[in-house]
Amino acid sequence: MNLDPATTKYLIEAKLVADGVVEKPDVVGAIFGQTEGLLGDELDLRDLQKTGRMGRIEVDITSKKGKSEGTVLIPSSLDQVETAILAAALETIDRIGPCRARINAVKIEDVRIQKKQKIVERAKELLSELMEQGKTAGLDLTDTVRQAVQIDEVALFGEDKCPAGPNIETSDAVIVVEGRSDVINLLKYGIKNAIAVGGTNIPTTVQKLSNEKVVTAFVDGDRGGELILKELFQVAEIDFVARAPKSLEVEELTQKQIIKSLRNKMPIEQYLEMNDLMDEFPRKETNGKRFEDRKDIQNRNKQEKREPTIVKPQPQPREAPKEIPPEPAPQQPPIKPKKEVDQVPVEITRYRDILKTLSGTLKAMLMNDNGEVVQEIAVRQLADTLKSPSAGIHAVVFDGIISQRLLDIASEQKIRYLVGSKKGNLTKEPEGVLVLSKDDLNQ
Repeated sequence: MNLDPATTKYLIEAKLVADGVVEKPDVVGAIFGQTEGLLGDELDLRDLQKTGRMGRIEVDITSKKGKSEGTVLIPSSLDQVETAILAAALETIDRIGPCRARINAVKIEDVRIQKKQKIVERAKELLSELMEQGKTAGLDLTDTVRQAVQIDEVALFGEDKCPAGPNIETSDAVIVVEGRSDVINLLKYGIKNAIAVGGTNIPTTVQKLSNEKVVTAFVDGDRGGELILKELFQVAEIDFVARAPKSLEVEELTQKQIIKSLRNKMPIEQYLEMNDLMDEFPRKETNGKRFEDRKDIQNRNKQEKREPTIVKPQPQPREAPKEIPPEPAPQQPPIKPKKEVDQVPVEITRYRDILKTLSGTLKAMLMNDNGEVVQEIAVRQLADTLKSPSAGIHAVVFDGIISQRLLDIASEQKIRYLVGSKKGNLTKEPEGVLVLSKDDLNQ
C-alpha cells in the first residue's frame, strides 16, 4: 500500500467479517454512511477526506462459502486522540449492504516510527560505506600509487605483445611466468625481468627469447603449473625450474615466498630426473651446455684465477700423451700436487669407463684410493650416504648431476674426486675436491 506522506501519520487497520457476499464499494459506503453525524462535524469522514486529513480507504476482501472476510486500512493525519476515536467508530458498523457484518479495529500504527527505523537502517549502511571508503583511502594510498606505477612499468614485448617487466630486453636472465598478474606481483617486489606466456600456448616471442637468454620457468604450485612446464619443455629451451608452494599461485606469493622459490630453483635436467620425465622430454646434447656457455664458463674463469689447484688438473689429460717435461716441476714446490698430476690420466680413464657403465642406471659408486668399489648405491641416497661414508672414500662416481650440495658434502668428508654426468649450477668449488663431468672426461 502506497501512503501519501503528506496525509499519513497513523494507519488504522481493522478486520472485516460479513455474513454474505460483499464488495469493496459496499464496505466503503457502509463506513461513510453509518458514521455520518456520529462523530460530529469536526470528524465527518467526507470533510476529513476533502481536506486531506484522512487518506483513501483501502479494502482487501475475499468471499468464500457465502461469507466475506477482509482488511480495512485507513490512513490518518489527525492527532492520536482523533485517530483513536475514528478507529473506535468503525466498530459501530453492523451491516454492509444487505448483510450483517462486524468490523474490529486491530491496531493503530504510527507510520513515523517505521520511517525512523528505515532512516536508522539506511544511515547505518551509508555510514559503513563512508567509513570503509575512508579506511581504504588512508591505508591503501601508498599501495595504490605503487601499483599504478608498477602497471605502467608492464611493457608489451615482442611480436606476440607478451606482458613483461621493463628489464626483459637488457637482462641476461629472464623469468617466464604464466600471466600478467604474475608479472605485476614480481614487479611489486623489484623483479623486473619477468615475461608472461599467457597460458599453455607458448608464444613465439618466449621461444626465441629462450634461445638467447638464461631462462627460469617460475610456475604455480598446482596442476596448471605442471601443464605449462610440460609445454615449455617441448617448445622452449629452459635452464631452471622454480615452483610456487603447493596450491599457491605466483600472483598470490609474498616477497619472502618469491625469493625462497627462486633460490630453490633447480636445473632442468635435475628436475626431469627427479620427476621421472627424462624419457618423456629427452634433452639435446647442446641443451645442457647453453647455460654453461653463457654463465658457467665465466664463473670457471673466475675460479681459475682464485683457485688454480682445482681447475689446473682438468687440461692434463690432453697434455699427458706429450710427456710433460720436468721443467714445470720447480713451479710447484709441494710434492703432492706433482704426484697427483702423474696419476690424473690413469684415474680419469678409470672414472670414464665406470661412468659409461653407470649411464642410465641412476646409481653411484664409492671408491677408495686403490680404485676399488667400496659401496654401490642409488643416486637419490647419495647425499645422505656421504654425510657418514665408509672409511677411506677417495672418489665418488655417479650417474647424475653434480650439485652444490653434493660438492659441499664431499669437501667436508675429504673426498678427492666427484665425478658425475653433468655439472649443475656450482657457485663455489672448494679446494681439495676435483669436480669432473662427462664432458671433462671425454676431452
